[in-house]
Amino acid sequence: MASQKPLTGKVALVTGASRGLGAGIALALGDAGADVAVTDLLVEGAQEDPLSLVSYSILAAHFARSGGVHTLEVCKKIEEMGVQSRACKMDVTCPDEICQVVADIEAQWGGIDILVNNAGVMDNFALLEKQNPDMWERDLKVNLSGAFNCIRAVWPGMKKKKWGRIVNISSFVAQTGALAQPGYGASKAGLLGLSRSLALEGARHNITVNAVLPGFIDTEAVRLQDRKTMERITDRIAMKRLGQVGEVAAAVVFLAGPEASYITGAALPVAGGADLFVF
Repeated sequence: MASQKPLTGKVALVTGASRGLGAGIALALGDAGADVAVTDLLVEGAQEDPLSLVSYSILAAHFARSGGVHTLEVCKKIEEMGVQSRACKMDVTCPDEICQVVADIEAQWGGIDILVNNAGVMDNFALLEKQNPDMWERDLKVNLSGAFNCIRAVWPGMKKKKWGRIVNISSFVAQTGALAQPGYGASKAGLLGLSRSLALEGARHNITVNAVLPGFIDTEAVRLQDRKTMERITDRIAMKRLGQVGEVAAAVVFLAGPEASYITGAALPVAGGADLFVF
């Protein structure tokens, strides 16, 4: 008889899961036996205002135009694994929208056990003197407050169950800094403080809160870089290669699973040494 998958019977919600890391994480959680709510700002077929989408995220607008949105497709692939899945359009900057999605999932599946805060923006590039204050606020609102909003929505249910696993997708730049990306660097560093603070609060309720810090991962967004930029990026990684989505997803599944039950407040780099000093 095959051994039971480690997340069988658990319900997971992943944000920013239409592509890239989010999609890979959602698929890995489903493969580990969890029922998965695949959430994203974008869902195939939904009507979007192009101007407002560009102001929200240049990358989101690009993938909406180019057919790079796969929320429903990810959901279908998870269902083919023999578990339940549903696709939900959800903006992490809208608490009311999040609460409605969480309430719907709780009504259908009995509550959320695992939350992965992956939704984020990283398209604000400018040196300090040319930083747009509105873009700075946007970075914090999506990357940091977005995670806070989602945690706040699932927290009561996790406390009631006395079981919860929260994984915040930060970045190695939380520890190294990011040239010409002060909003991204600050918001990703803020996720570490948020994770540790809530790890202290959640421990008494058997809720763990951890952060995963990816490096340069081979995703659709990274592949938009030109050849010379990619060579420069690869050269500064100790392992001299991009990471794979599955390598980050495996870390998330581990932190959500039974073998990580005594780990909380941790910041786990999955960066191939990009976070180390490389000559």
